[in-house]
Amino acid sequence: MALFDLPLSELRAHRSESTEPEDFDAFWDATLREARAHELAVRFEPVASGLATVEVYDVTFAGFGGHPVKGWLRLPAGAREPLPLVVQFIGYGGGRGLAHEDLLWASTGRAHFVMDTRGQGSVWGGGGGTADPVGSGPAHPGFLTRGIDAPENHYYRRVFTDAVRAIEAARAHPLTDAARTVALGHSQGGGITLAVGALVPDLAAVAPDVPFLCDFPRAITLTDRHPYREVGLFLKTHRGRTAQALRTLSYFDGVHFAARGRAPALFSTALEDETCPPSTVFAAFNSWAHPDKAIEVYEFNDHEGGGPFHDAVKMRWLRSYA
Repeated sequence: MALFDLPLSELRAHRSESTEPEDFDAFWDATLREARAHELAVRFEPVASGLATVEVYDVTFAGFGGHPVKGWLRLPAGAREPLPLVVQFIGYGGGRGLAHEDLLWASTGRAHFVMDTRGQGSVWGGGGGTADPVGSGPAHPGFLTRGIDAPENHYYRRVFTDAVRAIEAARAHPLTDAARTVALGHSQGGGITLAVGALVPDLAAVAPDVPFLCDFPRAITLTDRHPYREVGLFLKTHRGRTAQALRTLSYFDGVHFAARGRAPALFSTALEDETCPPSTVFAAFNSWAHPDKAIEVYEFNDHEGGGPFHDAVKMRWLRSYA
């Protein structure tokens, strides 16, 4: 795929036309208050993973609605003092996988918490273990249009709330250092990272890679790849509901969370990415409120972005923060 979006010179100045809801902050304040009315009820259960250098805990905590959400906590074997904490969110359709997977961050000497994404984990990877017990009105297959009739019903209200609670749960372990907490993720995980970067006030840094869930008005008309295409296919059937759908999605748009970004940030984007087009990523990056921010651009890559090359970039970058 050749370049298809705006030229890089225009991307660096691109701004979203997404309309921010007037009650955006009130909506999220009320949502998190409602979630915190439930006890966090976090449990850390040791796992016999067969690993010699990493200790793994099976984690359960109460997310949105008090629903049980799963995760893994991985610690360098033998850790005795609180460690910098990396909280990771997962790409669309994936789950937390198996206990022995994804050892990079624990191998750097950090605590690593990975949150399972409710209702997902059956498309790629090692699977997931978190149900989404909340129903939905009419929706296109996938997750993006579940509850699209109203923001209080939308699927990502539950997921973003789970993510805030995941950080609280990971910080509850005595071997994690709350003051050195970093959030990161790829694609959907990057979009969730943008949300927690606004909703959690004291993160040390965030690193959203090729983030999904950004600049919905542009994304759903620019690319015909899934998941954004789910919205167009829903509206193809449900004619006349575009304004309603965009209003709902505006409460979950990474651009509006970015305007409240409270931590140093390292973004990444790929100029041939048709899944999360670079203009939608730059829309969030250009709105990111914290002045300490940077973006890595991978000119000839699709949605894989920088891959392991960018992992090395993140490892170097994070030394300054956690």
